[in-house]
Amino acid sequence: MKKYIKNLIRLVNYERDAEIDLMTHEISTMSGQKREELGRAINKLKGKYVGKELGMQIVQFGRSEIIDTEISVGDMVLISTDNPLRSDLTGTVTEKGARFIKVAFDKRIPKWALKKKVRLDLYANDITFRRMEDNLNHLSLKGKNALEYILNQRNPKKNRPTPYINYIDQSLNESQKSAIENSLSCENFFLIHGPFGTGKTRTLVELISQETRQNHKVLATAESNAAVDNILERLMDNKKLNLTRLGHPQRVSKHNITQTLAYKVENHDLNRKIKKIHKKIDKLIGKRNNFTKPTPQYRRGYGDYDILHNASKGKGGRGISPEKMKSMAQWIEINQEIDEAHDDIKRIENRMIKDIIDKSDVILATNSSAALESISQTKFDVAIIDEASQATIPSILIPIAKAHRFILAGDHKQLPPTIISEKAGALEKTLFEELIKMYPFKSQLLNVQYRMNSLLMKFPNQEFYNNGLKSDSSVDDITINDILDSSYDEEALLFIDTSKIENNGERHLKDSKSIVNKLESEIAVNIANDYLNAGIDEDDIGIISPYADQVKLIQDKTPIEVKTVDGFQGREKEIIIISTVRSNNDGNIGFLKDLRRLNVAITRAKRKLIIIGNKETLKTNPTYSRLVDFVEDKNLLVEI
Repeated sequence: MKKYIKNLIRLVNYERDAEIDLMTHEISTMSGQKREELGRAINKLKGKYVGKELGMQIVQFGRSEIIDTEISVGDMVLISTDNPLRSDLTGTVTEKGARFIKVAFDKRIPKWALKKKVRLDLYANDITFRRMEDNLNHLSLKGKNALEYILNQRNPKKNRPTPYINYIDQSLNESQKSAIENSLSCENFFLIHGPFGTGKTRTLVELISQETRQNHKVLATAESNAAVDNILERLMDNKKLNLTRLGHPQRVSKHNITQTLAYKVENHDLNRKIKKIHKKIDKLIGKRNNFTKPTPQYRRGYGDYDILHNASKGKGGRGISPEKMKSMAQWIEINQEIDEAHDDIKRIENRMIKDIIDKSDVILATNSSAALESISQTKFDVAIIDEASQATIPSILIPIAKAHRFILAGDHKQLPPTIISEKAGALEKTLFEELIKMYPFKSQLLNVQYRMNSLLMKFPNQEFYNNGLKSDSSVDDITINDILDSSYDEEALLFIDTSKIENNGERHLKDSKSIVNKLESEIAVNIANDYLNAGIDEDDIGIISPYADQVKLIQDKTPIEVKTVDGFQGREKEIIIISTVRSNNDGNIGFLKDLRRLNVAITRAKRKLIIIGNKETLKTNPTYSRLVDFVEDKNLLVEI
């Protein structure tokens, strides 16, 4: 166990170093303009202080030129005017507009940050890594138990008899009910395997509500803020639940802000006392300014006690007059009053936080924010963790270590955690994946998908889920024809093969490891434009490519949302167009070999999926070969 934990800490540090190195290397070797082109910096901004919000100082940075950036709400940014690596001013993005970006700071803002020519850089935040390492160094018994299951040092207990459940959501299917029943009756852990569109969040929301009905205190977490917000929004429909969302209030969606701990503290009854104390502190500071501050040049080696003692005797000393000594003593006495007032504020804040946490049925947080001090003493009956197949073991152990039992929800057939460091590659193995392999009887597959046309489901179903899924009748026959102003009857799936075209090759852009395929980018844009011209809303179309440079190439030519596979994880569109990019005579498909990316890409579409690729290059991989055979068998492949 000790050896395993020590290795996890080593891997966490490799990944931390890689993330920071990548950021510092980019900032030190690239111009601000180049980094802006990549979407990771914004230049030539002017800052303007706009006030306070939930205890944070807000500055709006703007310019007349349009801001096109990947920096988004919730991201940490580094603010500078010259060399970013010489600055230590960081903040959190709270709002984005076409020509402005608002940033929240938890400390006083220096004057230089409110001038022209300010630069913002996307910044690597190592607090998450510190929390993981700290949790591993002080891992609780429950955290160690979770590791014992995958180290073959402990066997999971069988489930208790299932209690009768009066379901709140009457439309749950049998697999969802089974997942809930098993989760409620498990002694130690249970796994909810939720493939694309199978209502995983809906199942978790019901499960959380049922746990609270048994007077269980629930910790609900996920790897991303978006997933936590998604669960919180749905739980808010249950007016009986007292919910509290932990974490930086600026990383929480605006709709959920009233559920945050920061908002609840600010609106707590005891906050009136704090405001009174703050007024008292302001008066004391004004009074203190009338006396001599005991700086080293005035102290001449005297400590606070000596100054107070001498002043009480009306004495001076070491060249200090009795008047100066008395003035310094009065400054010290008032300063002590100010310190005591600050201590009072801290005590009242701690009382408010404890009161809010104790009254909450459900605490919601990212895995990382579950390490916050506000719940360090709270005992949870159960930790319910979404996106478990995207969380590393050090990350997921943070919430697990706080609860008597844990429920993990995810899909190990979709994207794993994103790991930058080659040395930390072992972090891709998740607790969810290890447990489901070792103890399949401790899992339930959600087997009805509510997203896509049944034809679109067929190939991923047979390739990744052993034909264990079925589509709900509500989506079985949905097609693009339902929303298209056209008499032409389109099939839900189309593969456009470019292998017969001469100039269809992939290539590297200068100074980049990524790959582009100009021909495929043009085909993708033309198809998207055809759908726009036919009356489809641009929000209903998405273009996916596994390669970042191809994404950028396509983005420059269309208003449609274009992202890598990772950018579409957990999302859906009516129409998805995929550019596979790889086209060479060597049969080299690079990291397309990660078939989880293929599974995610082809399961985002609801009504229409168009795959563009060179079938001869792709067919060198057995899975892609079966995909090509599948579309050919159904006469859904077009050679151009």
